Amino acid sequence: MRSARFRRTRRASAVALVSALTLTALAACGTSAGNNGSGGSEGGGSSDPAAPLDPKTKVTLTIDCMPPAAKAAELKEWKEDVAEFNKKYPNVRIEGRSTPGQCLEPPRFTAMLKAHSQPDVFYTYFTDLPQVLDNSGAADITAYVNDKTVPLLKDIDPNVLASLKHDGKLYGLPTSNYTMGLLINRKLFRQAGLDPDNPPRTWDEVRAAAKKIAGLGHGIAGYGEYSAANTGGWHFTAQMYSRGGDIVDPTGKKAAFNNDIGRQVLQSLHAMRWEDDSMGKTQLLKWGDLQKQIATDKLGMFLAAPDDIAYMVQQLGAKYENFGMGPIPGEKNTLAGGNNYMIKNGISSDRIKAAIAWLNFKNLTVGKGQFDWSRTKADRLPVGVPQPNFWLGESKKTDDAARRTNATMPVENFKTFMDNPVPGKAEPPKAQEIYKVLDNVMSGVLTNKNADIDKLLSTAEAQVDQVLANQ
Repeated sequence: MRSARFRRTRRASAVALVSALTLTALAACGTSAGNNGSGGSEGGGSSDPAAPLDPKTKVTLTIDCMPPAAKAAELKEWKEDVAEFNKKYPNVRIEGRSTPGQCLEPPRFTAMLKAHSQPDVFYTYFTDLPQVLDNSGAADITAYVNDKTVPLLKDIDPNVLASLKHDGKLYGLPTSNYTMGLLINRKLFRQAGLDPDNPPRTWDEVRAAAKKIAGLGHGIAGYGEYSAANTGGWHFTAQMYSRGGDIVDPTGKKAAFNNDIGRQVLQSLHAMRWEDDSMGKTQLLKWGDLQKQIATDKLGMFLAAPDDIAYMVQQLGAKYENFGMGPIPGEKNTLAGGNNYMIKNGISSDRIKAAIAWLNFKNLTVGKGQFDWSRTKADRLPVGVPQPNFWLGESKKTDDAARRTNATMPVENFKTFMDNPVPGKAEPPKAQEIYKVLDNVMSGVLTNKNADIDKLLSTAEAQVDQVLANQ
């Protein structure tokens, strides 16, 4: 679920109007740049799917989520990357599709899949894979992806790639990933006599710190939590994971939260809310509310992913130096997610190869495309947020060093988070439907001092069992 636009697992509800901008590269010697399959010529490449794209191949690719004009710096970088890509592949024409606001909103995404009208290269979230496969939307790219077509493949976190696989087959390539941690307001930590370089590492420590921060008065809450618009269920899931629990059992058919761990989560929140008065009076909060509170020094900490910080600086006028992060308290597991591109099922082998070549250049090459941190800094975009964070080995060392060198924020504020990685755990099946049910559990505890925790859990368990039975 996540981020400023819910871009990882939940699509924003605003109506999106899609426009297309065609970026045409002039081919050498005046040759045509190709077409999108609706007419003209296409082809020229090897028939071996494992072979890299032949630079002589003529194709057109339609690609989702080109930055809109309102994001001038991001659009500039997109255009630069198209031009650079075309130096090696002069006969591949990139047609970027731009969407004001959120890249794809839910009704349109579902309708697009059912009509099989998605672009050749289309944006999804890790949790979208079942829906895409149910509609035969994505090509199996297993045979096309190897260390020749994606040279840094061995350095991509296998857990991230696993999110894009089904029955051992690969259906996408990642662009970003995240794991949740504890986001803190360093200013309030210092004022409360707490060490901002050592955020709480257990839930008992969170409770103690929250009480001290709330003791500052002036309407300041120590710890914040969601309980509406599916975000409450999302964070209940994160807390369950952090304590070693789960939401759905290994069969995927039964709820797994009506137990001691589920009670611990709710009892802890109930105590902070009603005994300590450290969570503030206003509840039924959703994404965006806690960000506004912490950005205005009215909240000490909450669970988040690192890119919330960039959002708060860019959109809410906050300062980078005011924030820090530690690993998720409990540290058994942390909720992980991300976004990726898939390739439309049924397009030609040449277009699949061209799509992989583009995704490799744009999203999977250290020092290039989205990982060109010197350019990102020059364009006044944020550098230093520990995300995307899917590199391993030498690629990780090189990328981390480049982020530090070009950082536009104090990266040492994330040191505890980076130095103590917690195993990532994917969201449950039918995540949004389950989160909607679990919102009631969170809101029940946070708005009713006399909430019956056992009843809240048993009611939600029955409802989630029904959701899973309807898969």
